[in-house]
Amino acid sequence: MLTEHINPRFVDLDSWSTSDMIEAMYDGQLTACAAVRPALPAINAAVDDAVPALKCGGRLVYVGAGTSGRIAIQDGAELGPTYDWPSDRIVFVMAGGLQAVLESVEGAEDDETKGAEAIANAELNENDVVIAVAASGTTPFTIGALRSARARGALCIAVANNRGARLFEPAHHRILIETGTEVLAGSTRMQAGTAQKIVLNLFSTAVMVKLGRVYRGLMVSMRASNAKLLRRAEVIVHQIVGCAENDAAKFVERAEGDVKVAVLLGLGWEQADAREALLKHEGNLRAAIDELARDRR
Repeated sequence: MLTEHINPRFVDLDSWSTSDMIEAMYDGQLTACAAVRPALPAINAAVDDAVPALKCGGRLVYVGAGTSGRIAIQDGAELGPTYDWPSDRIVFVMAGGLQAVLESVEGAEDDETKGAEAIANAELNENDVVIAVAASGTTPFTIGALRSARARGALCIAVANNRGARLFEPAHHRILIETGTEVLAGSTRMQAGTAQKIVLNLFSTAVMVKLGRVYRGLMVSMRASNAKLLRRAEVIVHQIVGCAENDAAKFVERAEGDVKVAVLLGLGWEQADAREALLKHEGNLRAAIDELARDRR
């Protein structure tokens, strides 16, 4: 596994100046970014398969151990506040349990059976989408979880940083990001971790866009749950509707913080009709606005 190899270039890293050390690590991050490009077709295919399953009520299931698991959980945890993704439609399967997010649980990743048990406890079905992440691609817990998910009919996506990874065997979609040797041999929180985060960002963002949770590059599905986000909601309504900011604030208030409803109110819909239109179009604001435009022609 290249992620575990020692790179001769860095054997004297601890004797380097701070500036040389930082520059070398920065170069490693650029390598991580570049490694994602060859994986774009695989990410595209995974997104296009995931969206129909999620439209049928499926859940997003993030699986991992150690650094990879923490990166996966970070991605999933941000879907609620950013896109209002329901908490009951996201599952985190972490070796050692969620306590392992904050502190290492040694040995938890070595048990393939535990991974399978975690999937069984989550009662996965054919509409669920599983994203399993492991830099080495050999983590027993993660492999066991993905195998169990495949057996239950879930859509299985594997993300790994080494060619020929065992994690790819049970996957429908194999996302290989060959980041190569690390500046610190085996420290996959460096290049491998950066590349994993990029892949997950691309995947989850594209999925949310395809599900209609973004309109004109704006987070129209976000939760206006604090003062900053309430202000952002008002700005979004102002930008889309083209109304005065004071009016935008009123629309957001009438819509009880629901940005999409507030936009439709600003465009002249009654609240009940706005909610009905969004329900009809599965929350897709563009489709609802297009309907309004057709009705007015």
